[in-house]
Amino acid sequence: MLAMATVGFTVNFWAWALLSPLGPRFKDDLRLSAFQQALLVAVPVVVGSVGRIPVGALTDRFGGRIMFPLVSAATIVPVLYLGLAGHSSLTALLVGGFFLGIGGTAFAVGVPFVNAWFPPERRGLAIGVFGAGMGGTAISALTTVRMVDASGTATPFVVTAVVLAVYAVVAVLVLREAPGRTAPSEPLARRLAATLRLGVTWQASALYAVAFGGYVAFSVYLPTYLKSQYGLTQADAANRMAGFVILAVVMRPLGGWLSDRFGSARVLAVTLAVVMVGALAQAFAPPLMPLGTVAFLSMAAALGAGSGATFALVAQLAPANKVGAVTGVVGAAGGLGGFVPPLVMGSIYGAYGSYALGLVLLAVVAAASVVFTVVVVQRAVRGGRPAGRQVVRQA
Repeated sequence: MLAMATVGFTVNFWAWALLSPLGPRFKDDLRLSAFQQALLVAVPVVVGSVGRIPVGALTDRFGGRIMFPLVSAATIVPVLYLGLAGHSSLTALLVGGFFLGIGGTAFAVGVPFVNAWFPPERRGLAIGVFGAGMGGTAISALTTVRMVDASGTATPFVVTAVVLAVYAVVAVLVLREAPGRTAPSEPLARRLAATLRLGVTWQASALYAVAFGGYVAFSVYLPTYLKSQYGLTQADAANRMAGFVILAVVMRPLGGWLSDRFGSARVLAVTLAVVMVGALAQAFAPPLMPLGTVAFLSMAAALGAGSGATFALVAQLAPANKVGAVTGVVGAAGGLGGFVPPLVMGSIYGAYGSYALGLVLLAVVAAASVVFTVVVVQRAVRGGRPAGRQVVRQA
């Protein structure tokens, strides 16, 4: 079940990230501004993020066995639209990108589904393994431009749609719910309201907005950054972005495993400190080899591990019957955290011809997150405040 969920997350994230590697090409073909290009790759991110809130709550109610194939099948429609008809204008791309965001909601399906299959002491690692499905963005980065160059714009979209369809059929046949799973009977609105009253919801949301938001921001904007800052070709920039993504993917299960052993708050504090240092170093635009590469790969490793640690925290503190709803809100925060930076970076570069200020802002946010983790989250984990008390009452 963990393998099936991870595959489902991977293929949906592959679809979700199809526009990012083609951003520079669409910018040239359609004569887009830096802000318009950033908006194009950011729209699927924000829709996929906000959509996680209802999808997570629906997964608590109906289960991953229904929601995984449903989300996968629904994602096929915008994928085919973008590949066959929706890439001729900015408006068409934005419409297709809006509905492409459905693929990003698969995350909120998988976390509660996987969480139910594992005991508490193994959930950090299990959810970290599932989270490695974010490597679907690496598949997109490595294959999309090549397939377009070889066979035309429609090819990567058609291939992805076929893979989604195959997965949806297999998921219907194979997926099963964890033994003993009970669906909540409360209305959706009441469950969401109760979720928003949990301390862990807001603590994990703030941290995930930085950790996973930073990962998403780099995965969608890094090709543009590398092309503008260092003059790389589109293919070279996409390949380097894929390396960033792969390292983050590998580190996510490790972040969950480390959280099981040493505590999620400690892992988060260390990883966010690494992000702060890496962002400050890159703000000076050092040579790409070796210092720039080291800075970006350090941030990739830290963001991946931090993302895994955040959901180890959710698995530890969230009530079992609200994991999906909490995941939806936290996942939305992470995606929204990835929506804002590309727009900020595009605007800053358009105004000043430099990305330095944007990277300094990332360092400041990471530093504030370290303080928040040490002062607030660590206290909640140790003393059960505020999330822990509610877990005791509701578990």
